[in-house]
Amino acid sequence: MRFRLPLLAGLLLLPGAAMAQVQAGPTLTAVRAKGTVDCAVSPGTPGFGAPDSQGVYRGLDPDTCRAVAAAVFGDASRTRFVPVAGGQRPTSVQTGAVDIVTSTFTWSHSRDTANALNFAAINFYDGQSFLVRRSANITSSRDLAGAAICTTAGSTSELNVADWARANNLQYRPVVFERADEARNAYASGRCDAYSTDASQLAAIRSALANPADHIVLEERISKEPLGLAVRHGDDQWLDIVRWSFYALVEAEELGITQANVDEMLNSQLPAVRRLLGTSGEHGPMMGLDRRWAYNIIKALGNYGEIYERNLGPNTPIGLQRGVNNLWNRGGLMYVPPIR
Repeated sequence: MRFRLPLLAGLLLLPGAAMAQVQAGPTLTAVRAKGTVDCAVSPGTPGFGAPDSQGVYRGLDPDTCRAVAAAVFGDASRTRFVPVAGGQRPTSVQTGAVDIVTSTFTWSHSRDTANALNFAAINFYDGQSFLVRRSANITSSRDLAGAAICTTAGSTSELNVADWARANNLQYRPVVFERADEARNAYASGRCDAYSTDASQLAAIRSALANPADHIVLEERISKEPLGLAVRHGDDQWLDIVRWSFYALVEAEELGITQANVDEMLNSQLPAVRRLLGTSGEHGPMMGLDRRWAYNIIKALGNYGEIYERNLGPNTPIGLQRGVNNLWNRGGLMYVPPIR
């Protein structure tokens, strides 16, 4: 029987043979020419994306963008963050204003298809809930019948609240704003009885209120919100780079590779570690990147767990346990394909 050897980008791959780096596609070429990876981020959601006192964007989403920059340039600082309101996120990437949407962006059917987007990965599993005042003695979402509820225009949150009310035969008064910070300010000033968006964001918003203990996030979840990274249709190489840049963070955590020990791990003889860090295999060149693409990510940012802990974890003001965002072998949903 005759077997065909696999072909990749016009190159014949022989067992054990070195592979030349594939040519850069249109997005990678453009990114290298301008010198930055441009990412849409939230105008300000603590823990997920907000400027610090020095104006530097911090959070899970900016760090995910930095991971792509580290993979492409070997330098995580080669990023440009563009604050984008919820309804403008698809347009920002469709028009080329940004290269990636990293902005608490729910992966949904319409966004994936009608908006001509490709979702590269899920970087946070979430669900929508309600932020309410403790003094209101609200224990269930059904207690919000007739309430004024703040949401953001063009977001899945707006649609989910409408679906929730319809499914439960409840009336409510929608108070809708263009920007998330406007909705948060309206809730804080008492213009609405509840604010509804992803539960993790509500925890972040609560932490930034004047008296966080006066507010609670209801335990109920009225939706599934897989938050992901999106790129425009039409460039599979760029999709691969964004996807595997995030996957490398999760794979590093599973393999026990951290920002502190990544240099030591270069000497590991474990095949999975060697492939991830580029000491064997050609996984970087397969995407048009350097062999050390994943090493550069981990050296700059750490692994997914480290990013989570410094931005969202129990020792931050937001104080979120890992829960479903833990690794698959620790009871969570974070599970990525192998690098081999």
